[in-house]
Amino acid sequence: MHPILIYGFPAGSSMGLIGALEWLGQPYQLCRVDMLSEMKAPLYDKINKRRETPVLVTPEGRFLTETMAIALWMEARDSTRRISYEPKTAEADRLHQMAAFLNTSFTAAFIPLWAAYEMDPPDPAIQATLRAFGREQVVRRHEQLEELIGDDPYLAGARPTLADAILAGVARWADFHKAVDPDAYPRLKALRQRVETDPAMTFAKSIEDGSTPVGSGAFKGHVSLASVVTQFGC
Repeated sequence: MHPILIYGFPAGSSMGLIGALEWLGQPYQLCRVDMLSEMKAPLYDKINKRRETPVLVTPEGRFLTETMAIALWMEARDSTRRISYEPKTAEADRLHQMAAFLNTSFTAAFIPLWAAYEMDPPDPAIQATLRAFGREQVVRRHEQLEELIGDDPYLAGARPTLADAILAGVARWADFHKAVDPDAYPRLKALRQRVETDPAMTFAKSIEDGSTPVGSGAFKGHVSLASVVTQFGC
């Protein structure tokens, strides 16, 4: 069977991994999960008890959670080095460094903003505090990322890699929360423009929006959450 990426919408970080699968060019399927309803239902416990996406169902039927673990799974199968570099090279080290920063410090900065957004029932005073703290954290991580971006067109060299895919899934949260002025980070703004207009990422965004675009040919269709649970759930 083909690997199945379980991705969340709306605005899931997993969108970037769809783009990475397009860059990789190997057959894959997708499973679409509404993070505001399906992911919170008991059925999803059979896939990930932490109620998070993304999750990769491997060809052997194993559930693999966590963005970095899925990215490393993809890297290990990237024999033609479309989304990664040869191990032990400076380029590979750079890719891992940037991917790790994005998946830890950068992503975590948005947690207070999402907590305020999802609070139910709402508490305006607590939400205001969370938003103020969250924006402060997001600004700080944007400043750090702006310094980390080098002179290459992409995060780890002359072509997009898994690090850029992780960026694509998360960086847009700053727009959603209106957390920063994008013009204050010209390197990051230019990088996002290159990555987000790449055909693989426009395909991934269209998939997330519920459309059926034409991609590289690697995408082999959606499977339902119920089907995944029936076939592979414990």
